This record gives sequence, structure tokens and C-alpha cells, in this order.
Amino acid sequence: MPTNSLKTALAAGRLTRGVWLTLASPNVAEMAGLAGFDWCLIDGEHGPNTLTTIQAQLQALAGTPAQAVVRVPVAEAWIIKQVLDLGAQTVMVPMIQSGEGARDAVAAMRYPPQGIRGMGAALARASGYGGQAEYVARANDGVALIVQVESAAGIADIDAIATTEGVDCIFIGPADLAADMGHPDDPGHPEVRAAIDHALARIAAAGKPSGIIALAEGEAAHWSARGVAFIGVASDSLLLASALRRLAKA
Repeated sequence: MPTNSLKTALAAGRLTRGVWLTLASPNVAEMAGLAGFDWCLIDGEHGPNTLTTIQAQLQALAGTPAQAVVRVPVAEAWIIKQVLDLGAQTVMVPMIQSGEGARDAVAAMRYPPQGIRGMGAALARASGYGGQAEYVARANDGVALIVQVESAAGIADIDAIATTEGVDCIFIGPADLAADMGHPDDPGHPEVRAAIDHALARIAAAGKPSGIIALAEGEAAHWSARGVAFIGVASDSLLLASALRRLAKA
């Protein structure tokens, strides 16, 4: 079973930078993985991904230095189980709004008695299609869970979420948080920034690493200076669209 070096880096509080993969392309995933990022996140929430395209991108990333992360579309045990069986070791779960939701996500990531994950990996890529006899015994320690806090309710219960055992990183989603707080398309609004600052302080107090998306110029440096360890700096679709527009204009 591969070592989850991203989990180790986050636990040590080391800065990691990565890119969102939303084009459902294993070729793009391989390019991104070879580009020098610490991780590449396969987006099953806002990208047109299926289990088949997620698996193809996991296979493409396996030959690169970048660690793969899979964001599932919903906080449901069935889809977490499926992407784990595909071989994902680090999973991001969106829209966690309470400590109870965080505990449910932790349980979905782990085999009994620590959790509720179904015992089917012997049939799947995660265990080398049954070739890794020790997979089940090692899987609970090898997986990493990143939960997304992106609502006022999540901010209000941030202490319970951040102190949940088995949560490896708490990712703040500025866009959804801003919309939920009544400031759509304005994640830089003072009320939203205050909520993010509060959440980051509480996450740090709990001894957990935090994450955020930082697409605007200078944002990544701002958040890394604040101690954020998991920073998304780009997405494949935005990079390609921007380059194409510049070329057309030129």
C-alpha cells in the first residue's frame, strides 16, 4: 500500500500547493502531476467526473510525483466508499456543517470497528485487485480526510469539526461561504474575511491544518503567511480558458 505522503505533510504543518482538475481528462491530470504541484485534486463535485474518469485520472497521477486527492460530490458514505475502492487515499468531502457531519465522514472513510466502510476493496484497484493482503489492516491509518467548511453553520460549529478525531484537514470554501452569508461573488467581503479568520484561528487552536482556494494574484502568499497548509492555486479549466482568451485577443 503506497505511503500517503500528503497526510504526513499536512500532519507536520508543511505548506502544500495544488491544482483543481475539472476537465475529467487523464492527460491533463498527468500534465498537472508532472508540473511540480504537491497535489492534484480530481473534482467530482463541480467537474463532469464519473467513477470511470476518476479512476483514469488516479492511474495517470500514480506515475507522477503529485499526490492525488478526490473531492466527492456529496457527503455520503456510498460515494466515499467507491472512490476509496478506486484507490484514492485522500478524500475531500464538501458541505460539512457540524461536528456530527464530520464524524459521519470519518466513519465513512474507515473499516469497522472504527467506521462503516464496506469490505469490498479486495475486488478493486485500492488493494491491487486483491494482491495486497495487508490492505484492510493498513487502510484506516493510510487514508486522509479533508472536510470542507463553507457555510455560516459550519463556521458556527468550527470547534466541533476541527476537534473531530480522524479529520486531517479543514478546508474553507470562500465562494460558498460568501454566498451563504449573503455576499455572492464577494469572498473578499469584510464579514466573510472575518469569518474565515475566525475559522482559521479555531482550526489552529485545535492543532489541525487548514486549507483554502487562492486563485487571485497574491492570495496564496497571504494565506500561507497565515499558516494555511493546503492551498489550491489554480484549476485546469480556468488556466486553459484564460490562455485561450489571451491568444484569441492577441
